[in-house]
Amino acid sequence: MTQLDELDFNTVQIDQHGPIAVLTINRPKALNALNAETLGEIAQAVDMIIEDAEVGVLIITGAGDRAFVAGADIAEFKQVQSVYDGRELALSGQDVMSRIATLPIPVIAAVNGYALGGGLELALACDIRVASTGARLGLPEVTLGLLPGFGGTQRLSRLIGAGRALDLMLTARQVRADEALAMGLVNYVADDALMKAREVAEVILKNAPIALSLVKEAVRRGLDSGLDAGLEIEADMFGLATATKDFQEGVDAFLNKRPAAFQGE
Repeated sequence: MTQLDELDFNTVQIDQHGPIAVLTINRPKALNALNAETLGEIAQAVDMIIEDAEVGVLIITGAGDRAFVAGADIAEFKQVQSVYDGRELALSGQDVMSRIATLPIPVIAAVNGYALGGGLELALACDIRVASTGARLGLPEVTLGLLPGFGGTQRLSRLIGAGRALDLMLTARQVRADEALAMGLVNYVADDALMKAREVAEVILKNAPIALSLVKEAVRRGLDSGLDAGLEIEADMFGLATATKDFQEGVDAFLNKRPAAFQGE
């Protein structure tokens, strides 16, 4: 039993199978809605995962088959009494999503059912999204007199373009898995999202760990820069990759027509 398996949370659960860790939002009676406790436990879990060198891929999913995360816990919105309260709520949610987005390992969302509001924002913070055939995705915050506050306005626009993102946010409509796939909101659709996410994770794990991390950093930093600055970032990351033992191993394996044995060094 690993350190991750020993973590004791009320609203999330971590299961580790070798280099794959699965973080499950575990509030099925509330359709896995994100309340303050859940956000705090996600942040704690992510911090622990960063410290576990054995984990190579993180999968995030929801308990049960009805919802990934149906949104934020609306009952807690009653506690928002001022502009300051609202801003602090948004910042706290953004902090959790940013922790996920900046993890040095690949993160896959297994979207099993509803991913609405904060749930979709959680999926958007992941690198790859796998949706079940029955998934429904959307940002319906305007129906509450709000807007997405956990990163949705920014990450969705960067992912699928401003026009499509505005359509989803202004109409508050939910999209089915096939439409989400067509617009680039999700990467895969499968009957069993978690099983497919595991398959994708296994493919990723065949590759060099440091290179995977550098790819993530180059893309993330490049999206916030112009093309010229992004190309400089790419060159920097490329240079760092060539200084690793994994680079030497990868080239040698290719030239000698054998599988590479990457060590993350």
